[in-house]
Amino acid sequence: MRIARFSIDGNVAFGAVEGDKQDELVLDIIKGIPFADYELSGTKVPLNKVRLLPPVLPNKVVAFGRNYSEHARELGNEVPDAPFAFFKPSTSVIGPGDEIQYPPFSRELHHEAELAVVIGRMCREVPRERVKDVIFGYTCANDVTARDVQKREKQWARAKGFDTSCPLGPWVETDLGLDRANDLTVQLTVNGEQRQLGRTSEMIHSIEDLVVNISEAMTLLPGDVILTGTPAGVGPLNVGDEVAVTIEGIGTLTNKVVKRG
Repeated sequence: MRIARFSIDGNVAFGAVEGDKQDELVLDIIKGIPFADYELSGTKVPLNKVRLLPPVLPNKVVAFGRNYSEHARELGNEVPDAPFAFFKPSTSVIGPGDEIQYPPFSRELHHEAELAVVIGRMCREVPRERVKDVIFGYTCANDVTARDVQKREKQWARAKGFDTSCPLGPWVETDLGLDRANDLTVQLTVNGEQRQLGRTSEMIHSIEDLVVNISEAMTLLPGDVILTGTPAGVGPLNVGDEVAVTIEGIGTLTNKVVKRG
């Protein structure tokens, strides 16, 4: 099931996306929230009549860097032996169609297409065999990075945590099993030109590895998001660019880059 979060007539709700053709998709409005008991209302609205929002509002976004060896090498970095985590704040999250605002303190903005894991229940110290039980679903992400700031400041809070640096969407796909999620095509285009193409099977550390690693340290809450790393091919974004992340079995997340202010 594809679960979207949307607004219509000033109201915010969740809905199940139904249909196959983009111009014929409809939302069956959910009664309740998808992380608890809910049911479909049977009230349906065309997807093109609503504004899609970030599919979740995470308490935290835990991102893992250098999880594809070719990406680590393309930036001159060593491949880490263990998962390498950092955070993006909730204020960095935007949804499909929202604008990525080019931060005024950077001159080198980069795209990073990623598979995002959405947590479905409160959990801590998750054993490997139980990882599948705590995952609600998967969505597309773009770990937008001020690369010059990342290099200059060494730590990544400003470079990867600025407002609008974490597009998520267009919805959460809940029907992907772990085996399939660990072998999906991830691609990114800028103005229709392909920049990144890889598979999640190329990850150094699997989804299970990442969930086990971070849950050893902290409690994960429903709606929290784990970014699993980006394949090779990262590169610059400029004001006016349209960037699209497409992940097999999930969908496409599209955003435009604008000048802040």
